[in-house]
Amino acid sequence: MRDLTKGNPMKQILLFMMPILIGNVLQLTYSLVDTRVVGSVLGDTALAAVGATTSLSTLVIGFLQGLTNGFAVIVARFFGAGDKQGLKRSVAAASVLSLGVSAALTLVSIVFLPQIFSVLHVGSDIYALSYEYIVVIFAGMTVSMLYNLCAALLRAIGDSVTPLIFLAISVVLNIFGDLFCICVLDMGVCGAAAATVVSQLFATVLCLVFIYKRYEILHVQRENFGFSRDLVRNLLSCGLSMGFMGCLVNIGTVALQTGINTLGNDIIVAHTAARKLTELFMLAFGVIGTTMATYSGQNFGAGRIDRVKEGVRAALTIVLIWCGVVLVCSYTIAPVLIRLVTGTKSETVVAAAWSYLKFDTLLYWVTAVIVVLRNTMQGIGDYVTPIISSSVECIGKIILVNLLVEPFGYWGIIVAEPITWCFMVIPLIVQYIRNPLLKKVNQI
Repeated sequence: MRDLTKGNPMKQILLFMMPILIGNVLQLTYSLVDTRVVGSVLGDTALAAVGATTSLSTLVIGFLQGLTNGFAVIVARFFGAGDKQGLKRSVAAASVLSLGVSAALTLVSIVFLPQIFSVLHVGSDIYALSYEYIVVIFAGMTVSMLYNLCAALLRAIGDSVTPLIFLAISVVLNIFGDLFCICVLDMGVCGAAAATVVSQLFATVLCLVFIYKRYEILHVQRENFGFSRDLVRNLLSCGLSMGFMGCLVNIGTVALQTGINTLGNDIIVAHTAARKLTELFMLAFGVIGTTMATYSGQNFGAGRIDRVKEGVRAALTIVLIWCGVVLVCSYTIAPVLIRLVTGTKSETVVAAAWSYLKFDTLLYWVTAVIVVLRNTMQGIGDYVTPIISSSVECIGKIILVNLLVEPFGYWGIIVAEPITWCFMVIPLIVQYIRNPLLKKVNQI
């Protein structure tokens, strides 16, 4: 366990975030290998089929991940305050809520999948393959939810290393599972999805066993399930806020995908490659966001508002340095990475993907500031500002994709996100500076 309320903020943030960063790199490595295997073995059509639904799966899984991270923020506050019984009750309530939400979302997603595909403009030539892939991902949603909950709870009490170890095992299984299901069993895109679900199930079992043997503080008994209405409200407020925050951002990304899916398979493949590399380039943003939610949650619970502000300055320093590194990579080695990810030989695909990366990375520093401030405010209990900010981002993307794609084609997609980032960052900074929760200590 790591107590983030003591020690140098920069050092504590770096030590806490490094295992998460390595874990996300491993997870992205699997995703990149998955894309390469599908593209190389099954061809560009199969890759386009998977790419056409990537934003959809990211939307749903991202909501579940945000939900569990939000639950973990409440756990982190109890941990920072030294309230063991409150922590156990919050773990019990979070477990029940997680299972209920994932079961309901799985049912809704599968039942309404044809209608969702219609909204996404999934082409008839890739419809069947896209359906085959995404329905397996959605069927395994509860498994993904349980893993994310276990990992989030471990991080809430300061252990960011154990989830990394189990994720590394899962990623290795995922890669070999991909090769086995696609190349040996000839399961096609369904095999890629099945390998993902099975590997996550294995990681979930490992997490549960480890928690049972190592962390008594996370054990719950029957009496811990007698949680109060206030606790449930706090969990849902934070969980749904973080879930919808990510969800709203990803809805905007889905809106972009609806425009992309009308531009032909070359552009779908190009954007799939560009987004995979974007995930790599933006890894530090997601990691620092998760770190700041836990860091600010623990320190807010302990009444250390001064350390919250110090942590924000440290986090911004880290991500802005990362933005500089990414910008250099985007303008030098990006074409090599695009070919490596997709296995494509099409210069049209490479050129389109590179144009996306060169333009968007110029303004990554804006989204870096947004992520740090949003997650910090989640950690201290301001659930409204991040939702409003994410809503503005979502609406902005929807409006811009409808205005720009028809006259400008793929360039309309390329400029839509950066324009939205710039539009929303200033009011977010103002609200952070004026936030009353950063001027006084509130109880959980």
